[in-house]
Amino acid sequence: MKHLLAAISRSFVMASALTSATIFADDTIPSTPASSSTTLTDYKVGPELQKIPVEEIEKAYEGRTVPEAIRMYLAIVKGSRMGAGEGWFGPALSRHNWEWLVKHCGAESDTGITQEQFSGPPSWFARLDRNRDGKITAEDLNWSDRNPWVQQAYLINRLFRRIDPNGDGKLSREEWLAYYDQVSQGKDEITSEELRETWLAGLTSGFLPGDAPTPEILLKGLFTGEVGSLQEGPGLDEQAPEFALKTHDQSQTVRLSEVIGKKPVVLVFGNFTCGPFRSMYSGVEDIYHRFKDDAVFLGVYVREAHPTDGWKMESNATVGVSVAQPKSYSERTAVATQCHALLKPSIPLLVDEIEDPAGNAYSGMPARMYVIDTKGKVAYKSGRGPFGFKTGEMEQALIMTLLDQTSTETTARGGTRPTP
Repeated sequence: MKHLLAAISRSFVMASALTSATIFADDTIPSTPASSSTTLTDYKVGPELQKIPVEEIEKAYEGRTVPEAIRMYLAIVKGSRMGAGEGWFGPALSRHNWEWLVKHCGAESDTGITQEQFSGPPSWFARLDRNRDGKITAEDLNWSDRNPWVQQAYLINRLFRRIDPNGDGKLSREEWLAYYDQVSQGKDEITSEELRETWLAGLTSGFLPGDAPTPEILLKGLFTGEVGSLQEGPGLDEQAPEFALKTHDQSQTVRLSEVIGKKPVVLVFGNFTCGPFRSMYSGVEDIYHRFKDDAVFLGVYVREAHPTDGWKMESNATVGVSVAQPKSYSERTAVATQCHALLKPSIPLLVDEIEDPAGNAYSGMPARMYVIDTKGKVAYKSGRGPFGFKTGEMEQALIMTLLDQTSTETTARGGTRPTP
């Protein structure tokens, strides 16, 4: 086993150097001031848009912020392979950031925040100290797609999916040893080269074998909402849209407005056929168990990202995940039940209606996370999945929302915030 761990470490560094530069792009969102022109053309993203020359579409949005759906359409027709920072894939929105935390703790931004300066529990400090060096710095809160920690974390997740035999986002001891036996082929040790060759075999433009799409498949998925909702969802500090959805087993109906109040609400959108969602969901579970007394967690099951009749992925078929896009609520509930049986979530799994009212209202397809404060306002909105589905970033946003809430409640009672 120690040989496997050492080889993994060596191979990871090599694979990271080979792939991270091409997988990730600049995550800056294009944003320009509104035009003063009185004649503005807005296009609706759908099959009819293909009749309009790209240059004409671009010209129509000159001097304006381009809608996310238009950005994604233009990226696809120009050859995008769905990389981080392309089209509508961009950074999260968060009410709290490094500057806010420094001011809250009364610390200096240049030297970082120590445990003694931090105003919350030690366990919260540990989660904000991402690199575990004993202090919180701006780097610990940097989740941009060009950040080396983020790049390596995403690469680890991608390689993990090649090892995970049933796609449940977890590896048992037996599964781990079985993979060692597969790579070693009867030998007592393996090398980093052998591990690298096994991991990287068949990779195409950053996709796992058999997963790379054609432009036609991407456009179809965009028009049907499988690539992601054409709507953009609520912005930062906006009211969270109301919904009332049944759990996957139909045992209860949860109305959002009835759970908003004393605790923040964490919303987690996802679906069965999104491989990155399945592999990263275990991070949500960990956060839930750490904060289940401090926040309300709800899962919302949305439209399939990679059904067999859409952008079908071979990596799904390999782990036994093979379903067509549900055409009715009962069919969607049945698939959500399969997802629940595989991932075994501790949080309630609500199923969106077949017309996708919640998924569109929150732009939750194929996967996304929100932190809603006690007044029902958006405190954190992750980027679109898969790249924006960063569970550690959501956890840090939740912690700072809780810190802010505690400080506000203390002030409202006529007290003062404890001195760090």
